[in-house]
Amino acid sequence: MLQKLKQNRFLFEELVKRDFTKKYKRTVLGMLWSVLGPLMTLGVMALVFTKFFGRTMDHYIIYLFCGNLLFSYFRESTNTGMTALYNNAGIFSKVNVPKYMFLLSINVSSLINFGINLLMLFLFCAIDGVAFTWKFILLLYPIGCLVVFNLGMGLILSAMYIMFRDMKYLYDVFTMLLMYVSAIFYSIDAYSQQTQYLFYLNPIYVYIRYFRKIILEGDIPQLSFHLLAAAYALVALAIGALIYKKKNYKFLYYI
Repeated sequence: MLQKLKQNRFLFEELVKRDFTKKYKRTVLGMLWSVLGPLMTLGVMALVFTKFFGRTMDHYIIYLFCGNLLFSYFRESTNTGMTALYNNAGIFSKVNVPKYMFLLSINVSSLINFGINLLMLFLFCAIDGVAFTWKFILLLYPIGCLVVFNLGMGLILSAMYIMFRDMKYLYDVFTMLLMYVSAIFYSIDAYSQQTQYLFYLNPIYVYIRYFRKIILEGDIPQLSFHLLAAAYALVALAIGALIYKKKNYKFLYYI
């Protein structure tokens, strides 16, 4: 895979540039929307849940920012990744290039956006008086797991979308449901212990929880937590790779 990427390095770099810039085409503020969009969403959610629902949790804005940041990255990466093959069919149907390269370029573009907004999260932490410790370095672990998980989900969704266009509409409903069960704007402490365990069946909640434990609690998750985060990422990638391996030759018949 790495060898093929090296052989098509120029095309891959151009795809990343295209995917990152095309979403801001013909906008006045351009790439500033990478920051303004999430901040406006955060502002609305903070206003609603602090003023109208009376959330009084310490560092609630940071709590909200962590959840919204990771979920937005997941949603952007998988939503755009789902149509990656279909939107680039005009290229791979004429030129023999690895099809997963289009999905990788989408993920790199989404990761750049995520990195920009991660810096904004750190800025908010400084303003809100959250203590910075060496443990922040460990945030690279859930980020790496989420990158792999998004890639695996993208492989699955893009293959399914090629064969079933209904996937886009079904996935929109699924991501809306996933947002509400990822505890982005509420705490699960009010639920029973058994109910709280159910949240860990959601990979996105696991990655969000890791962020919050490091940033807000200054605590390093247990080894079992690390293994669960890695397991979700590797299982998603394995399933996605298996689907690509079995269905790769059929994609041209569905575009």
